[in-house]
Amino acid sequence: MKFPFYAVISVVLAGLVIVGGTGTASAFPIKGSGLTKNKLYRSGPLAPSACAEKPISPGNVAEAKAYVSTIHACLNRAWADHFAKAGLRFGRPSLSFVTKTGSRFCGEKWEDQAGTYCNKTKRYAINLGKEMIEDASDLFLMETIGHEYGHHLQNITGIQRGYVYEPYRNKKEELEQSRRYELQAECLSGVFMGSIWESLDRTEEDWAYLMEIVQDSGDENTKLKDHGKGRNQRYWLSKGFTAGNPSACNTWTVPVSLVA
Repeated sequence: MKFPFYAVISVVLAGLVIVGGTGTASAFPIKGSGLTKNKLYRSGPLAPSACAEKPISPGNVAEAKAYVSTIHACLNRAWADHFAKAGLRFGRPSLSFVTKTGSRFCGEKWEDQAGTYCNKTKRYAINLGKEMIEDASDLFLMETIGHEYGHHLQNITGIQRGYVYEPYRNKKEELEQSRRYELQAECLSGVFMGSIWESLDRTEEDWAYLMEIVQDSGDENTKLKDHGKGRNQRYWLSKGFTAGNPSACNTWTVPVSLVA
């Protein structure tokens, strides 16, 4: 839950949080150093590592769970090693599965999202419902896991806290901040996928197909205006994949056009 401009002012004056290290609310655009100059950006490239995908038969929930658990373990190893080398504190998230709408996760009703991260419990859930695993041979499931794990990285590095307390003056600014937050998680997913790519039995066609899925999925949800247009979701996933470095994922300082 984010706080509007006036609420952040009240919190700052109460001495509960200092935004941008000045004791006064940052002006828009974003200036909070925890967002724009986070230590994660200076941690260096994510080292290449191996991660073997498990097969998933269409509609097979057990196999899908095994697949997700394997990618989850690969993410834990890759980012734990990365944080250790960079001298950053790391903690692993927990993993849950949801197979039907109407389930409860993080205190809210599950609708049709592909995945969700819960900041307060440091746990994320992946949708393994019928549509999600009807044909899970593409890379979308892996990208989704990496995205939700990206939210965990935002949590443990203080980015999530900075995002929650970053002031905004109206709904337009609030939605822009949401898009910067979500597109950063997309980029971090790309960083991980790039780091294990050589170990996967995948082709350039597989990656191109994922780009199409990501763009189409983003375009379908454009009306919500909180995750970014399909072209920008594709842009940030690809940027993270190509760069292989969290430094490429600073969505808080780029022009508005890249987070539309």
